[in-house]
Amino acid sequence: MLWFLLLPFRLLFGVVFGLLALPFVILILPFALILWLPFMILRLALKLAVGLVVLPIVAVVMLVGLLVGGIALAAAILVPLIPLLMLAFVVWVVWRLTTGPAKAGHYISS
Repeated sequence: MLWFLLLPFRLLFGVVFGLLALPFVILILPFALILWLPFMILRLALKLAVGLVVLPIVAVVMLVGLLVGGIALAAAILVPLIPLLMLAFVVWVVWRLTTGPAKAGHYISS
């Protein structure tokens, strides 16, 4: 609760000392950029190199994952249908055995 009580004073001192430090920051900024810029360029180059090496690996792993997921989805849909497919096959075999062979000239219209 003391923090809430002292918050306006902290904000006031932060704004006052920030305004007092502003001219010094503006004077020092070009020197800081001269020292900071090469390190940022090096960081960008390293991130780019790592990205170019890692990106193909990630793409291959993603494609393999999508393939495995597609196979799993197809299996999840088709496995419950196996008993119905077996029943349909048995009905088809029984129907083919009971109807007998088709005659050669039966479907030819003269």
